[in-house]
Amino acid sequence: MTVKIINRSDNPLPQYESQQAAGMDIRCFISEPVTLQPLERKLFPTGLFIELPDGYEAQIRPRSGLALKRGFTVLNTPGTIDADYRGEIGIILINLSQQPQTVEPGERIAQMVITPCVQPQLVEVQEINQTQRGEGGFGHSGTK
Repeated sequence: MTVKIINRSDNPLPQYESQQAAGMDIRCFISEPVTLQPLERKLFPTGLFIELPDGYEAQIRPRSGLALKRGFTVLNTPGTIDADYRGEIGIILINLSQQPQTVEPGERIAQMVITPCVQPQLVEVQEINQTQRGEGGFGHSGTK
């Protein structure tokens, strides 16, 4: 599969950092460092525009190292890029740490996973099949 991409930044194209990586790292396209205060969020441009094939989506996810080491995460995880979207990819970062954190120009701030998706036809009914689990959720099976 190929995906068409326009890169209006001076950063390299998103790339997989290991042979079996599911996500490719995406860099921010900013001209100077941006500092986020604790609990502050900001939309970061990437300079990237993609054309996904029908039946696919791109998911924007946090980078685990940024989350663990600096408290950054992608606010609407996973962010969805629909196959018919043609605007610039933007990444909403939030600083969940207790200290100000600075994002540098060209820094890898998120990862993008391209995956198939379906649009099922919903059929309204009056009841659905029961299972042993039933309505149990939110930790119903215990903490062990």
